[in-house]
Amino acid sequence: MAGHSKWANIQHRKGRQDAARSKLFSKLSKEITVAAKMGDPDPDKNPRLRMAVKEAKAVSVPKDVIDRAIKKSQAGEGDDYKEIRYEGYGPGGVAVIVEAMTDNLNRTASNVRSTFTKNGGNLGETGSVGFMFERKGEVSYPAEVGDADTVMLAAIEAGAEDVESSEDGHIIWCADTDLNEVSTALEAELGESESTKLVWKPTTSTELDLEGMQKLMKLIDALEDDDDVQRVTANFEASDEVMDQL
Repeated sequence: MAGHSKWANIQHRKGRQDAARSKLFSKLSKEITVAAKMGDPDPDKNPRLRMAVKEAKAVSVPKDVIDRAIKKSQAGEGDDYKEIRYEGYGPGGVAVIVEAMTDNLNRTASNVRSTFTKNGGNLGETGSVGFMFERKGEVSYPAEVGDADTVMLAAIEAGAEDVESSEDGHIIWCADTDLNEVSTALEAELGESESTKLVWKPTTSTELDLEGMQKLMKLIDALEDDDDVQRVTANFEASDEVMDQL
């Protein structure tokens, strides 16, 4: 029975992972369709589409899924999608930014507000926490691409603003408006990046204990489970001990 129980748990977990993967693919496909609709369907001529395709490839979205999403844009799909940002506070006073893409603003606003409320948070007005973040371009490389000095030099020459290097890899920051140019220059020097995207980078953070992190993760998971939500960013900070326990 123990073996059966373990197998059932593994199957259940795999089912959840497959469902999450499918949901992620769907959200990335939506971004690709909208990006292609707003500009040229050729990624080389459309910086936003180029970034969307790169982000999709980074998580192994199949090429045929990407191509199909681009074709949808030319067939008129994606016309009704609107981009909207929600801001609020999560458990422990953590600032949370929710980026959504929807064809029904009332539905999305209601769902996001309800999710905040049910998970110990409060949805605020636009701008209520945005001042705690900066809009930045983020380019990520694996550690094997080179040492910190090599990456720093390449980043400076590419016009980046800052680099964070660790044993896990390198994160290169730049102005949001410079992301396409900086990422192109970096790839000419370091090769293809792991990811290239626009992010909300916290300028201040709130430290949480284990209980606070568990509550916050529950909120973030619930928000990300919404089909209309594209990305969730929070300005939390936690010790290595807390993260290990989590």
